[in-house]
Amino acid sequence: MEKSEKIAYVSVLSLLSLFLLLLILFLFLLCRKKPIRSDESLLPETKPVGLSYPLTEIDSATDGFNQRRIIGSGRLGTVYAAVIPTHKNLVAVKRIHPGLVLSKPGSGFSTVLRTLSSSLHPNVVSILGFSEAPGERIVVTEFVGEARSLSDRLHGDPDLEFDWRRRLGAAAGAARGLEYLHEVVNPGIVHGRFTSSNVLLDDEFAAKVSDYGFAFLVPREKSEISWCVEEGYCRESDVYGFGVVLLEILSGRRSENGSIVKWATPLIKEQRFAELLDPRVVVQSEVKCLVIRLAKVALACVGNSRRSRPTVSQVAAILNSLEREGGVV
Repeated sequence: MEKSEKIAYVSVLSLLSLFLLLLILFLFLLCRKKPIRSDESLLPETKPVGLSYPLTEIDSATDGFNQRRIIGSGRLGTVYAAVIPTHKNLVAVKRIHPGLVLSKPGSGFSTVLRTLSSSLHPNVVSILGFSEAPGERIVVTEFVGEARSLSDRLHGDPDLEFDWRRRLGAAAGAARGLEYLHEVVNPGIVHGRFTSSNVLLDDEFAAKVSDYGFAFLVPREKSEISWCVEEGYCRESDVYGFGVVLLEILSGRRSENGSIVKWATPLIKEQRFAELLDPRVVVQSEVKCLVIRLAKVALACVGNSRRSRPTVSQVAAILNSLEREGGVV
C-alpha cells in the first residue's frame, strides 16, 4: 500500500472513530435528559381520588342549597349547579335524600365514594369528590352542560331531533360507559340500577352513565334482580337493565315494573317490528336493518336466563358496529 493510500485510510478511520465518539456522547446526554421510564410510568393515566369537601364549602357553593340552583332531582337526591373554588368549571352537587341517609347510617359512604371517584371515561360522569356530615351525604360530579336524561329525551315532549341514528349513538355510548365500569375499573363497578334516567345526553346527544355504584344507599326491591340479592347487585342485573333501556329507545315507551319486557318480547320474537318501533320517529330504509339488530340485542339482554345473557362487553362490541354502520361516527 502506498504512503498516500495509508494516509487516506488512517484519516477515514480517524473520522469514523470521532463520529462514533460523538454519537456515544450524544446518546449519553440524551439518556440523562430523558431517563428510561419504569413500567409504572407506562401505565394509562389515572384520575386522582375524589376530594373530601367540608359541608360549609358545599353550602357556600350552592348558596345554601338554594332552589334556584336546582338542575334536577331523582330517586337518590336533588342536584344543584355549584361553583367550587378548586374547580374552574361548574360542578353538579347531588344532595342525597335525608331518608336514604338515615336508613343507611353506617354505609361506608366515604370509602365507596373514594373508589367510585377513580372512574375516568368519556361515557361516564366523573365523580370529583364528596362531603359527609351527620344527616348529610353529598356527591360532587362533573357538570354535563345542558344535559337531559335519556328518559327525558324519550318520554318528555316529542323530540324529532332524536332520530334513529342518534338513538343508536346514545345506546352505543351508554354501552361503552357500562363496559368501562364493569371491565376496566379495578375493582369493577356494578351500576346497581341502570335505567334511562341514569344516562345523561349532552347537547350533541353523547351519552354519559351517571349514579353508578350507589345501589348500597337504596333499599332493595323485589324485582328481576332478586336472584342476586344475597351476593349483592351483579353485572347480569346491569345487562338486564341495559336491555330494558334499549326497549325504551326502540319503542319510546316507559318501563313500568317490567311491563315493557312482557310487551316487547313476543313482538321481537315474531318480528312484528312495525308494532314495536316508536311511531313518532321515521325509520329510514338505510338504518332499518340496524334498528332490527338493536331489537335482537335487547331481547338477548332481557330474554335469556341470567347465565345465558351476553356480557356488557359483547353488547358494546355489537352496538359499536351498529353505530359505525349507521354513520354516527
